[in-house]
Amino acid sequence: MTAINSVVDLRKDGDIAIVTIDSPPVNALSADVRDGLDGAFKALATDASVKAVVLVCAGRTFIAGADISEFGKPPRGASLHGVQDAMEASPVPVVAAIHGTALGGGLEVALCAHYRVADAKARLGLPEVKLGLLPGAGGTQRLPRIVGAAKAVQMTTSGDPMPAKAALAAGLVDAIVEGDLTEGAVAFARKVVAEGRPLTKVRDDSSRLGGDAASLAPMFAEFRKANARKFAGFEAPEANIKCIEAAVALPFEEGMRVERSEFMKLMGGLQSAAQRHVFFAERQAAKIDGLDPKAALLPVKSVGIIGAGTMGGGIAMNFLSVGIPVTIVETKQEALDKGVAVIRRNYENSAKKGRFSMEEVEARMGRLTSTLALEDLKDADMIVEAIFENMEIKKQIFGRLDTIAKPGAILASNTSYLNVDEIAASTSRPESVVGMHFFSPANVMKLLEVVRGAKTAPEVLATAMATGKAIGKIGVVSGVCHGFIGNRMLGKRQEQANKLILEGARPSDVDRVLTDFGFPMGPFQMSDLAGLDIGWSAETSKGLTVRDRLCEAGLRGQKNGKGFYDYDAERNRTPSPVAEQIILDYAAEQGINRREIGDEEILERCLYPMVNEGAKILDEGMAQRASDIDIVWINGYGWPVYRGGPMFWAENDAGREKIAAGLERMGMDVSPRLKAGF
Repeated sequence: MTAINSVVDLRKDGDIAIVTIDSPPVNALSADVRDGLDGAFKALATDASVKAVVLVCAGRTFIAGADISEFGKPPRGASLHGVQDAMEASPVPVVAAIHGTALGGGLEVALCAHYRVADAKARLGLPEVKLGLLPGAGGTQRLPRIVGAAKAVQMTTSGDPMPAKAALAAGLVDAIVEGDLTEGAVAFARKVVAEGRPLTKVRDDSSRLGGDAASLAPMFAEFRKANARKFAGFEAPEANIKCIEAAVALPFEEGMRVERSEFMKLMGGLQSAAQRHVFFAERQAAKIDGLDPKAALLPVKSVGIIGAGTMGGGIAMNFLSVGIPVTIVETKQEALDKGVAVIRRNYENSAKKGRFSMEEVEARMGRLTSTLALEDLKDADMIVEAIFENMEIKKQIFGRLDTIAKPGAILASNTSYLNVDEIAASTSRPESVVGMHFFSPANVMKLLEVVRGAKTAPEVLATAMATGKAIGKIGVVSGVCHGFIGNRMLGKRQEQANKLILEGARPSDVDRVLTDFGFPMGPFQMSDLAGLDIGWSAETSKGLTVRDRLCEAGLRGQKNGKGFYDYDAERNRTPSPVAEQIILDYAAEQGINRREIGDEEILERCLYPMVNEGAKILDEGMAQRASDIDIVWINGYGWPVYRGGPMFWAENDAGREKIAAGLERMGMDVSPRLKAGF
């Protein structure tokens, strides 16, 4: 064996050379890896004893992609294009042996081999679009030449990886290897040599594109139309499509120039910077200040859920879906039966869509125990309270849990706003209490705010975060304050939205400005969806707010087709004249002189106070870092990912100084952190 450098070595199995990359943890295409590959293929180019080359990786995966830590830094080491050229120009066949994942630059390297084999669990893809980019090393030009333009467009714009079996069917790999991958790849290479197969370069074969520019034009047009809503606001999907069109219409080298031009535009743009920020921010959010990342976690092998309503049922599904038994508790049999039926119906609907089998539905439901007795939670490792927002009732429940739950059990509240320390004080073990704020629908939404109480034990906090990850959530630690991170900032936006519609903006104007910004819906659409009567009571209503009067007039939102908007049978909406008249009458009673309000003012008044509140949250230590706030808003409230989150947007797009000046014009107290930087 010959060590080319610290991460690449070269050995021979008879007349087959084996180049091995060993650069933990994921064999990313760092400068050292590129240098090693460059040295290996230069050495092999002059070795007449070698009849074929196998490229394989040690560890858990093939080349998983580019080394993102090198983005934006001065280039060093061998160029990736140079390594690819050396592979393609090899005088003997090169076989890429893929296991784990071959993503991004990893797949682009594999596409420069003459043949590709994979183990049965391998996954291959070009996920650059998820970072606001496109494959910049020939991926947009080689991929369509091997899987066809239609499949390439789908793969590059979704970024989703393809499993090995599908890759074989698409022609992306030439064989699936059973048993030892390296041995299988060497055997495949010997077969290639014995059969005298040609050194076919992907770049030189256009036979699989699926047609020429004219015949494929309708496919591209239909693809754009079908995905217009999904791609709205994003620059990278369209750039990927343009590059695939270039692969169809132009010779390889000209297509490469298009790819390079489009790549550089994206790399230098704000959207890719924002999406790369989000990529790293998600990973940073998992790190908890002051805690040893290697500290032992508490076991969570069984979970109790208190409340079988929308939230409780959704929370239960998260655990059932990953194999954790759940005992769910309600106070009345009717509510319990209804909650269990909803869980079953949700699972059956997923099965009907082909996401899993009916046997899996039964397996998941078989892990669920329903009961009316809180005492049945005595053996649960974690208990999540998911009742409505009433402090006194929550304190009563936690007081009872204190006498029921076993020592060491984690006692979690799904509260959206309330003081976790006050809830914890109702027990004799406040160190076991933590907030776990799921977002509705809890079985779908990714965000989990994990609220660290003043006395929450480190192992309890760490276990809550780890449990969130285990059930597919993105956890963010928050301190104890009203509304925590997300709802505290949302309150500031809603406050301004409510003022705007009294001062002259229509609810549909406010919603339109925010959806144009990139939110999936505006605040009044959201209110209609949630239900205007949540927390409202006809018995106690005094008509003191617009919402009171809407509810008193029978406007409940989407649930009865009347709210800020009127809804038809397909839930298409039009602004409600009844709601608008109620707003006008209320404004007149309050002596508000209405005026024309422009889109820029709407956007500034809705978003600037949010950013300011985020800065205050950082001032108070309620969030660990500004990027955590961004992750909360992207995953819990629909902030457009291509804008990077509210704090990134303030720092890199809107401008902190401009926001501070705007807030001062509004007469608001500006956080010192906003002026100083995050």
